[in-house]
Amino acid sequence: MINPTQIQQKAEQRYVTFLISIIKGDNLFPDENFPVGSYPKDYLALREAVTQLINQSKQTIGYGYTVELESRKTQKHGWQSLPKRISIDTEQDYLKFIKKEKEVAQFKLNVDLIRTKIPQLYDWLCDNPLKVIEYSDRWHDLLKVCQYFQQNPQPNLYIRELPIQVHTKFIEQHQRILRNLLEAIIPVEQLISVEGEKEYTFEKRFSLKYREQLIRLKLLDQSLKAKYGFPASEISIPVSEFKQLNLEIHRCFITENLMNFLKFPSLENSFAIFGSGYAVQTLKAAEWLSHCPIFYWGDLDTDGFKILSQLRSYFPQTISIMMDMITFETFHEFAVSVVGAISETLPHLTSEEKTLYTHLALHQKRLEQERISQDYADQFLQNLMQQSV
Repeated sequence: MINPTQIQQKAEQRYVTFLISIIKGDNLFPDENFPVGSYPKDYLALREAVTQLINQSKQTIGYGYTVELESRKTQKHGWQSLPKRISIDTEQDYLKFIKKEKEVAQFKLNVDLIRTKIPQLYDWLCDNPLKVIEYSDRWHDLLKVCQYFQQNPQPNLYIRELPIQVHTKFIEQHQRILRNLLEAIIPVEQLISVEGEKEYTFEKRFSLKYREQLIRLKLLDQSLKAKYGFPASEISIPVSEFKQLNLEIHRCFITENLMNFLKFPSLENSFAIFGSGYAVQTLKAAEWLSHCPIFYWGDLDTDGFKILSQLRSYFPQTISIMMDMITFETFHEFAVSVVGAISETLPHLTSEEKTLYTHLALHQKRLEQERISQDYADQFLQNLMQQSV
């Protein structure tokens, strides 16, 4: 037979359904979905279960569930007054029973506020009643932001430039819920989506300005500085401006680590990019690099080859330099042991690269490119330039 704890659990499980009923204007009471279940066969257990049920019912404590009794003749114990039906008769009984009176009072106020200010959020409310409660003390500010974007769906401003009367960090701190709300009310054609990208930053999605990642570029041929009007031979530029460059007729050298980038020697008709490890993914935005001779120089470790494979997935013409067995053996005394190097399937490596990659993973070794002498690097690059002529 059902007990008071089980009744409370069932009542709590219906909480979301109850909240949705408030939004839709439905009435769920009286709620009789509390099956009594089978009675205990033992007389003492039966009397204890019935007494407990009645002692915690509305008839005894003034709120909660109501127990309807009926006289039944049992085979073993004769006539007994037993529960026939259990129900929660009113909303007030329900809320006091599950201790949600204050929470639901605020919920109703917020639902009325949201529907008054932005009626287009009705479907969102029905789908997300618990979010109304989660952000119960912030709806006035959340709706200010939503109303602004309804009127200005593509503002092209920085977040802290937006003329909305909320504190300066409010939007940044509430991007998840705001994204959820804005996507429910802004027409899809006014939202930014990029083919192939699964996730967009809040700023991208809603046409806001944002602090762009910088790409560090170094001209290895001083004649290129005058040719393209660069203010300096080494510059850092936003990705959006890097995309507008067109240096495709020149050789591009990408290095994983900063010191190797800084020490890169002068090379005719060439420029270098600081790849900064896995940050090479930012380069895929520059379509012109697809037509550029690219040479990649990274650490001789599993991560270095993973970055190489990743870069080559964007630019298949990429050639690795100083990432070969000869270089590794030449400087093997400077290799260090690593923990947790795992060999994965990398589809964009040559057979020679795969051999070294597997060797490094098997022996848990790493040779950082900074350990390769500058003389060796300079001679390698000079030989490469001669072969390219």
